[in-house]
Formats: sequence, C-alpha cells, structure tokens
Amino acid sequence: MNSTIKRYVLLNILLLVFSLSSVCSKLAAQEEVMSFKFIMMYGFVVMLLGVYAIFWQQIIKNMPLTAAYANRAITVFWGMLWGLIIFKEKITPGKVAGAVLVVAGIILFALSDREEKA
Repeated sequence: MNSTIKRYVLLNILLLVFSLSSVCSKLAAQEEVMSFKFIMMYGFVVMLLGVYAIFWQQIIKNMPLTAAYANRAITVFWGMLWGLIIFKEKITPGKVAGAVLVVAGIILFALSDREEKA
C-alpha cells in the first residue's frame, strides 16, 4: 500500500475514534450527574481524546498539517452515522447535502495537493 494512502487511512481511523468521544459525551449527558454511568462515559471521553491526541501528533509529523486538518471535517459524516445508529436520529436531505459537500471538499483538497506535487 502506498505510504500516502496508508497515512490517510490511519488518519481516518483516528478521526473515527475522535468521533466516538462525542458519542460518549452525549451518552453521559443522558445520565444523572455524578452517577456511575455518567463518570464511566466521561472516563471514556477522556481516554478517547487522550488516544486521539497522541496519535494526532504522530500523524501531523508525517503529513502536511493542512491536509490533516482538512480531513477532520469527515467527523461530520461519522457524527451523522452515530446519530442514526445509536441515537435513532433522522438524517434529512439537508444533512446529506451538507455531508456530501464536506466530503467533496476533502476530495478536492486532496486532489489539489497531489497536483501541486506533480
């Protein structure tokens, strides 16, 4: 596998982990403050953000910062997916259009970065 593709795959896996911190945060918000489940969910938030912070530093060492930040927008897609699967939220046409615009922007950015190197 090309090392650039491998970095982008690892980055997107990391962003998936990052998006899970929001899921845990929303689950914690549904619990009584300072209950066992509340503390456990926020513990997961801290753990996931810690893992994210460590690996984010490793990723930005090996790829352009602008490319890494542009890909963070993919968490919009993950948020919609988690909302649908876990919280039974509705996905409206407007949300889909917004997610498509975000993904299209990421693709355009990645392609323009590749053209500059050529």
